[in-house]
Amino acid sequence: MNKILTLPNFLTILRILLTPLFLYFLFNRYPFFEIFALLIFVVASVTDAYDGYFARKNATVTTLGKFLDPLADKVLMSAAFISFVVLKLVPLWMVIIVILRDFIVTGIRIVMSLNDNPMVTRKSAKIKTGVQIGIVCFILFYRITQRWKIFLGISEYVRLVENYHIIEGLMFLVTLFTLWTGIEYCVINFSSIKALWRHETKNIIE
Repeated sequence: MNKILTLPNFLTILRILLTPLFLYFLFNRYPFFEIFALLIFVVASVTDAYDGYFARKNATVTTLGKFLDPLADKVLMSAAFISFVVLKLVPLWMVIIVILRDFIVTGIRIVMSLNDNPMVTRKSAKIKTGVQIGIVCFILFYRITQRWKIFLGISEYVRLVENYHIIEGLMFLVTLFTLWTGIEYCVINFSSIKALWRHETKNIIE
């Protein structure tokens, strides 16, 4: 089946559309908006888990889906990480490494997938995605604690996060793990990437 309007594609497009909405609530200083930003991010992350599942289950994998699915993931995560740089919550250099790794690997995945030569993946790739989602949710929750007096009961724990630079430390670990999975991707798919490079170079020359 090669229909465009499939459930997996709908979920993928929804994830892209939720990204600007997430940013709107994150940067507006109205009451409860940070909470809405967290909820929107969680919903968008859930669509990431289910679009691929439904595509495989219902045999509705499409060319559009192969292109949009990995791209939508990176758009959402990059928007979140760049926002945290703007809010001075994480260092810029870490986010640059994460985003470069993700878009380079995603670009290779998309090209290879469109050439019916999907990349070999390992469990570490899914773990990486889960770790990134986890750190984003943690930082968003921290943002919520900065505004709401209802969270004064955990103010001691919040001070620990600030005094010991927990967010920067966790982000550093996420950056290292993200970089390592990118290197692992390239190593285990080196032969396929090399063959694709030769094929594309030959087409350009011809």
